[in-house]
Amino acid sequence: MAQEAEVATFVSGILNYFDTSLMHAAQVGTPYLALGRPPTTMDYTGMIRISGSRQGMVYFTAPKSMLSVMLMRMQENDLSHDNFLDLVGEVANTLSGNARRDFGSQFMISVPNVLHGADEQMKDLPSARPIVIPIDWRNYHASLIVCLS
Repeated sequence: MAQEAEVATFVSGILNYFDTSLMHAAQVGTPYLALGRPPTTMDYTGMIRISGSRQGMVYFTAPKSMLSVMLMRMQENDLSHDNFLDLVGEVANTLSGNARRDFGSQFMISVPNVLHGADEQMKDLPSARPIVIPIDWRNYHASLIVCLS
């Protein structure tokens, strides 16, 4: 599977999440390579590790303000730290499920990890250059970061 198709699987997964869970479409910005330093994470990040025929990580990272509105859109009034962690974990889990379906047995996908704030995990990226895909929803900006080698 070409890297473009692999990245497209994750982009499709995140767009589908917004369409089905929030009933409001997200838009994909222009992807770019994070050169020279790890990509910036936002307030909360959901991460999955990939192994098998490819090695790497995929992150969904979003600001607290965006996650607050997402929770409210889901009729959730508890805007606690734990619910923000649960939400980014749910998004990462959705990405993981889509990847398992599309990639089959050639890829092994980890259980999602959730991170709060800037974290040392971003320094643990494989040697490949991370592709940052901006995700815009309403007036909020998040990122999908795909790093496969």
